[in-house]
Amino acid sequence: MNPREETERREREWLSPHAALASSSRGREVPEPEDILRTCFQRDRDRVIHSKAFRRLKHKTQVFLAPEGDHYRTRLTHTLEVAQVARTIARALRLNEDLTEAIVLAHDLGHPPFGHAGEDALNEVLRPVGGFRHYEQSLRVVQLLELRVRSDGSTVRGLNLTWEVRDGIATHSKGLEDLQADPAAEGMPATLEGQIARVSDRIAYVHHDTDDAVRAGLITEAVVPKHVRKVLGDRRGQWLDRMVMDVVGSSRDRPAIQMRDDVRVALNSLKDFLTERVYQGPAKAGEVTKAKRLLHDLFAYYADHPDQVSPEYRELMQMGEPALRVVGDFLAGMTDRYAIRLAESLSPRTRAF
Repeated sequence: MNPREETERREREWLSPHAALASSSRGREVPEPEDILRTCFQRDRDRVIHSKAFRRLKHKTQVFLAPEGDHYRTRLTHTLEVAQVARTIARALRLNEDLTEAIVLAHDLGHPPFGHAGEDALNEVLRPVGGFRHYEQSLRVVQLLELRVRSDGSTVRGLNLTWEVRDGIATHSKGLEDLQADPAAEGMPATLEGQIARVSDRIAYVHHDTDDAVRAGLITEAVVPKHVRKVLGDRRGQWLDRMVMDVVGSSRDRPAIQMRDDVRVALNSLKDFLTERVYQGPAKAGEVTKAKRLLHDLFAYYADHPDQVSPEYRELMQMGEPALRVVGDFLAGMTDRYAIRLAESLSPRTRAF
């Protein structure tokens, strides 16, 4: 029995009956020989970590564009904080940590520069080809855009991840909608590990975005709605523990990931509060306008000059991908600072931030 088979045996013996087992995976789009050391989900996690798209997350906005301080979250640190929350929940519920982590580490690979302002801008300019949604783009990254060098030295497109990871990526996002009470609602992940990724994303970002907003002087803990603090705690240092403990307590030995109604409502209310005061608040309006204008300008330029996108994107057009969609792929893959430098090089008078 090799190390992978031993891990699969331990999963069958130890994990919850509701867990997704690596040995029972629905597999990859392109079949591959199994690894000797790693399960299929461990292999997926490693492929994500070693991807260029994952490394670019460190220079992509979470909420605050071009912040002066060193301690504001980026899209990468957001991803790592979601992974910490999700693995804690998965371990406590005896679900598959490796699958959970693989989904979470890949869930925002398709996020464009400048956070939600960037996503809104790309959705506007890409309407002729179906718009832009970051979770769909994340799936496109792992299935088509990312270039992977195989052990024989050949290069292929896509990470060829398992069905379970791809399902978790495609269904992780709720946008700004409320978390639903019904775990069987349409659009929910097929695995409990995917459901953990979905709720952990919301738990992590409302917690750390509040922390960043307080640091930026946009809000104080005292202005967070009283009914939220009554349920989650008076201090934001209590919130993460309260929410994670509730998910674990409400989901143990059950076939769905759930929260108590009062905690779920408080979490949704905190999200609504942040949306009004931070994400769409007046303090960010100027930054949002600048970011959207910059991406609109870049899109207009490359839509007129699609032959000037990077070679790996030009190859997509040669494969038959629509030029406008490929231009969107090119822009979505950029980091904030690369997009700014590129805009300045095309128009030296441009000073975005």
